[in-house]
Amino acid sequence: MDADVIVVGAGLAGLVAAHELTSRGRRVALVDQENAGNLGGQAFWSFGGLFLVGSPEQRRLGIKDSFDLAWSDWRGSAGFDRLEDEDSWAVRWARAYVEFAAGEKRSWLDGHGITFLPTVGWAERGDLTADGHGNTVPRFHVAWGTGTGVVEPFVRYAKQAARDGLLTFHHRHRVDALVVEGGTARGVRGMVLAEDPSPRGVASSRDAIGEFELTAQAVIVTSGGIGANHDIVRRYWAERLGTPPREMVTGVPAYVDGRMLDISAEAGVRLVNRDRMWHYTEGLQNWDPIWPGHGIRILPGPSSMWFDALGRRLPGACLPGYDTLGTLKHLRTTEDIAGYDHSWFILSQKIIEKEFALSGSEQNPDITAKDRAGFLKERILGKGAPGPVDAFVRKGADFVTAAGVEQLVEKMNALTDKPLLDAAEIKRQIEARDLQIANPYAKDAQVQGIRNARRYIGDRLGRVATPHRILDPAAGPLIGVKLHILTRKTLGGIQTDLDSRALGTDGNPVDGLYAAGEVAGFGGGGVHGYNALEGTFLGGCLFSGRAAGRAAAKQTA
Repeated sequence: MDADVIVVGAGLAGLVAAHELTSRGRRVALVDQENAGNLGGQAFWSFGGLFLVGSPEQRRLGIKDSFDLAWSDWRGSAGFDRLEDEDSWAVRWARAYVEFAAGEKRSWLDGHGITFLPTVGWAERGDLTADGHGNTVPRFHVAWGTGTGVVEPFVRYAKQAARDGLLTFHHRHRVDALVVEGGTARGVRGMVLAEDPSPRGVASSRDAIGEFELTAQAVIVTSGGIGANHDIVRRYWAERLGTPPREMVTGVPAYVDGRMLDISAEAGVRLVNRDRMWHYTEGLQNWDPIWPGHGIRILPGPSSMWFDALGRRLPGACLPGYDTLGTLKHLRTTEDIAGYDHSWFILSQKIIEKEFALSGSEQNPDITAKDRAGFLKERILGKGAPGPVDAFVRKGADFVTAAGVEQLVEKMNALTDKPLLDAAEIKRQIEARDLQIANPYAKDAQVQGIRNARRYIGDRLGRVATPHRILDPAAGPLIGVKLHILTRKTLGGIQTDLDSRALGTDGNPVDGLYAAGEVAGFGGGGVHGYNALEGTFLGGCLFSGRAAGRAAAKQTA
């Protein structure tokens, strides 16, 4: 045997699994198609949000949360409807994960040196129903260091294990097959890729220079999702979400290619819920891209007005920060706009200064660097938009500014193949919304949501602008933002039991084969069901990677 356990994929789930194994004395071969500079995978680039329930940060802010409330929110969001089949393990994973988030998760993270901003974000506020999708209370805890900081201790553990002789890195090794003999996983085989010194995240060469095969007592697949492979995204795009976009921006590096899903299926593993995905509707073209088609997501506060490609305000819960897939469904299934791949925000300078954040570690240098003084100075006490946001306003292809509606709409129309927006109709809708600001009462759902958000001190201090008329000259200039569909997460994948054992097409575990992270739908082949509550990508990698590592360590004892 080349190792006790082979881990395929050096992202967060793989690093966590490797730590659980090496800390128990197991020898690990860590195999990844990228170079050493890409340890941590997609998680390195994330904003670092983690879903926690009943945390000290919540209690200090007066947020009353509980397992029962969080489990109700999770079930309402997930909408598990394949309980006898594809969701049979997913629902058990979901309950176990919410119990983890409401229990030892906070102390376990603290034990690895991961700490959090004092404020808690209110992501995915939901579909405006008590038993439907969404977070009833703020639960989005951002780690100091962003995703980079969450990954860092596990990278450190792996490098120390390598020095101790317990872990061997196999960088630039592309797995093309899982070796399963007699119903038992024996190893992996594939191609050795040519050395490529490209910086982290940059698309690398796929030139093969040789073959390899590794053997072990167990194999853990932690290879990530499909977000960079638009062909696979379109192939499994669900009919319920309408027509897939012709053009999308990409929210993950090129190596998030989904290859290991079909490779696992060829080895007899069962894939489930492949029609469940998580793509954002507030994507921007990155003015300073790292990977091909690099997109950045706006993390919006609740005040920007949202319009479809024809200039009509979006209905119901299609509000910034409320219901991601509900909004995506509206944009892709409404007949007269489904042929367009964009929508629009219209807002004021006053709104963008308080409410716009950008997802990604590189777009939040103060938090990534754990610069607490800089965070306070720029985001709480500072004037103007945060530096990375201001750079997009000045340099991004999707931003236009103007003093009045007519000039703004003219510039917005210049960003599309033909003019689709009518300035008079846009102005009428903004004026109608502005009339709702005149007193503390309103029938407008968005204005009600703004006032509700400002009851929470975390939003009032650092996330939600004081209610004002968008057309108030003192709040200007006006800003228009062209929004694209941004690919991101895979919600389905390899079906696993609660020990992260990969299940075969007969529903029984494949001996010696495990899966964790996004390739396993973050556990069970679809722990989120149809909707994610946010802060659950990193947490899913941590939780399922931990389970896989512990179970494989026990098997190889």
